[in-house]
Amino acid sequence: MKIRSQALTGIALAAVAALGLTACGGATSSGSASSGASGSGSGDTITVYNAQHQELTQAWVDAFTKQTGIKVNLRNGDDTEMAQQIIQEGKNSPADVFLTENSPAMSAVENAGLFGDPGTDAKNNVPEAYRPSTAKWVGIAARSTVFAYNKDKLKESDLPKSIMDLAKPEWKGRWAASPSGADFQAIVSAMLQLKGESATLDWLKAMKNNSKAYKGNSTAMKAVNAGEVDAAVIYHYYWFGDQAKTGENSKNVGLYYFKNQDPGAFVSVSGGGVLASSKHQTAAQKFLAFITGSDGQKVLQTGSSFEYPVGSGVAANPKLTPLQDLQAPAVDAAKLNSQKVTDLMTQAGLL
Repeated sequence: MKIRSQALTGIALAAVAALGLTACGGATSSGSASSGASGSGSGDTITVYNAQHQELTQAWVDAFTKQTGIKVNLRNGDDTEMAQQIIQEGKNSPADVFLTENSPAMSAVENAGLFGDPGTDAKNNVPEAYRPSTAKWVGIAARSTVFAYNKDKLKESDLPKSIMDLAKPEWKGRWAASPSGADFQAIVSAMLQLKGESATLDWLKAMKNNSKAYKGNSTAMKAVNAGEVDAAVIYHYYWFGDQAKTGENSKNVGLYYFKNQDPGAFVSVSGGGVLASSKHQTAAQKFLAFITGSDGQKVLQTGSSFEYPVGSGVAANPKLTPLQDLQAPAVDAAKLNSQKVTDLMTQAGLL
């Protein structure tokens, strides 16, 4: 029941072709978006607190409502914002389902005792490698950590063998990240689980001296592309998303995969869970079953989010490095500790 790379092997959704990629790690204004039903559904309406990309989730919602007749009200925000809101609302939360980009936000809600059962179908759709050991929620998508580097400044032979090497003096001022974002904090959370508190704190203190901070992964990648900095720790799909458009912010950027079960090869799982307080348990579980089923996962395969499918044997977009080739480390998503990470990053002077 741990996140590791492994082989993952129907409706063609018209909305998928237009699916766009939005920036991660920044809060968006909360709002609602309901889709009309054309199927023979129950007539229920569920509320989803969504911290995934809005266009991706909207494509899921539209197809789900069309198929089931169940309407979905979306409230959008980022991982930390939405998790904190659910925890503050507690048993009075109007949310039926919570979707995230990264696992630590799921763990925070789980640790507060607020998740119910994600449903047998959803759990059966997703291999144990992409579910937490507690089975309180399921993976809905995944993204790989990469080292994005400027091809004019560095050759692959110049790159560090491990993400831990970025703490060395020779990398001072040469690499970037977005330390305030949930994406990067998820990577640090994996490092904490794999390397322990002392090693992680030492690395973060070195990062304070060695790295340049940017607001958002896209901004960090643009800085690499422009030659402002040699390289950056980001997630893979920012590069693929830009390449699928004009490529103007990534034309000088190469992607390096650490592999070898390194903390820098961490594959972050996006999660989906049903709130225990939901008054629409059956409909909420159907929504997770749809997302993790073949039709929902094909949105990831054929759309432009460039995230990895993790359920129902659906293969990734052929442009992506296959999950089984990433050689990701084994990380239990249930043990990713966002609070401890922010404490350590604050202690290191990064937050």
